[in-house]
Amino acid sequence: MLVSRYLHQLRLCAKSHVPSSPKTLHSQIIKLGLHGCDLLANTLVDTYGKCGLIHDAHNLFEEMPQRDHVSWASILTAYNQADLPAEALSVFPSMLSRDGLLPDHFVYATLVKSCAGLCAIRQGKQVHAQFVVSSYNRDDVVKSSLVDMYAKCGLPFAARAVFDSIMVKSSISWTSVISGYARSGLKSEAMELLLKTPFRNLYSWTALISGLVQSGFATDASHLFIEMRRDGIEIVDPLVVSTIVAACASVACLEFGKQVHGLAVALGYESSLFIGNALVDMYAKCSDLLSARTIFYALVWRDVVSWTSLIVGEAQHGKAMKALELYDQMVLSGVKPNEVTFVGLIYSCSHAGLVAKGRQLFESMSENYGITPSLQHFTCLLDLFSRSGHLEEAENLISTMPFEPDEPTWAALLSACKKHGNKQVGVRIADRLLSLNPQDPSTYILLSNVYASAGMWESVSTVRKLMTSLEVKKEPGYSCISMGKERQVFYAGETCDPDIKGEILHLLKELDKEMRRRGYVPDTSCVLVDMEEQEKEKQLFWHSERVAVAYGLLKGVPGTVIRIVKNLRVCGDCHDVLKHISSIVRRDIIVRDATRYHHFANGRCSCNDFW
Repeated sequence: MLVSRYLHQLRLCAKSHVPSSPKTLHSQIIKLGLHGCDLLANTLVDTYGKCGLIHDAHNLFEEMPQRDHVSWASILTAYNQADLPAEALSVFPSMLSRDGLLPDHFVYATLVKSCAGLCAIRQGKQVHAQFVVSSYNRDDVVKSSLVDMYAKCGLPFAARAVFDSIMVKSSISWTSVISGYARSGLKSEAMELLLKTPFRNLYSWTALISGLVQSGFATDASHLFIEMRRDGIEIVDPLVVSTIVAACASVACLEFGKQVHGLAVALGYESSLFIGNALVDMYAKCSDLLSARTIFYALVWRDVVSWTSLIVGEAQHGKAMKALELYDQMVLSGVKPNEVTFVGLIYSCSHAGLVAKGRQLFESMSENYGITPSLQHFTCLLDLFSRSGHLEEAENLISTMPFEPDEPTWAALLSACKKHGNKQVGVRIADRLLSLNPQDPSTYILLSNVYASAGMWESVSTVRKLMTSLEVKKEPGYSCISMGKERQVFYAGETCDPDIKGEILHLLKELDKEMRRRGYVPDTSCVLVDMEEQEKEKQLFWHSERVAVAYGLLKGVPGTVIRIVKNLRVCGDCHDVLKHISSIVRRDIIVRDATRYHHFANGRCSCNDFW
């Protein structure tokens, strides 16, 4: 009778997730001498795990004189719930060595989940192999877990093979295989599976939409979200809303993002932390920092993601002091920064020329927070030294960092050498960079300019030949501009809609005339092909960002910010042109290119001409 009562109370604790309750019940069980009951001990381990008390679960598990399959399933599940899948995999071998037990279907399902959490495909395949030769090999729950594991590890065809072997396919298995195909960019196959599933509900839709966002199909995901709404699917979980907010952030679609924000408010999800975090990130990436700040300060509770989203947003838009001020507030509030926080902080120091502060932040990562710097942190520190003219320190950093420098790393240092006129170091870095067979066309332009400034015409010729061959492989440049519900995409060199082409041509010619009057001289070194100077200037004239800006000036509301997203890095000539245009028309122009944000205002850019 007592055992049944305590079992009931422990199960209630597990549902309520109140940390103090299981400890109280545990002490009562010990006092009553019931601690030797295996059923109570197993339930206690499970309850501790569900209440987030993993150390108590572990200690009780270790103290148990006799452990069975339920004990093992409970502790392994507790580790997974505590986001410690590596611990689950590390203790599993003692199940056989210490307790002489082979896994049952519950343990197999838990182990597969641990492998999925770590994307540990090698161990996952080993568990799969053991499962196949076990007496539980027909268990559909384990198979569903395997489908999920292979999907999360980027092996959609392996996931499909297991999925096809399931006798009775559950909603979970359908959702997992749809997610696997979508995450891997297999858009058509994923959509076909959604049409086939008998469980066409919010969770299968979310799996498809979320997977497409992760694989770079943000626009398609947004259209599917609208279709899901038209199908009358009730949104009872905020995950799909946060996913679409993230999609808007990835393509900087501000107007649609605002509509989704309105939907989140209407559904009552505005107070959800991860919806709030997603909105802060979305508004920051869409260059609406005022809205990002408003959402951030309205959050009832802020975690490291909340703080980091705004810190990075401020940093990317050149608001260095604001980013550093937020960091101080974050630390005072007791929230520990993570790896991404420090990327934003060092990046902000780079834009403000705060060398000492940036160096101090880099060192505090490991000293104060135990964070091992990644290549991205070293690249940000290198950018800081390079921008500030500390070229020798920058070169030393590249030589001593525990990573092999990649093309962007060397290019950042070479760009600094060019800016600061250090030809000797520049040529040495250029030779090193050229030996890497760079893939980015802008790297070749930089190399050509550095060699030309040093009078090394043979090297210029070599680079130019490589540039010509690379032009065939170059990704077509395009710029996207959104105005209200309208979204226009312009490709470099392509003629646009005849109805507007004449107006754009006329405006660009007028702007070009005024720019030249103010001292603008086209920088044709950005053109990779060998042609007459006049032809090069004509090619620059139709670069996509210029056309997009002209369209924005013609069709947008006067006085509003012109926001453009470009798939490639802005070339040097267009950067100069946009500075001039911002001054001539007295409009703010924000361009998000492949590497950073450029906020053009009054003839200046937030990047300080270093990108």
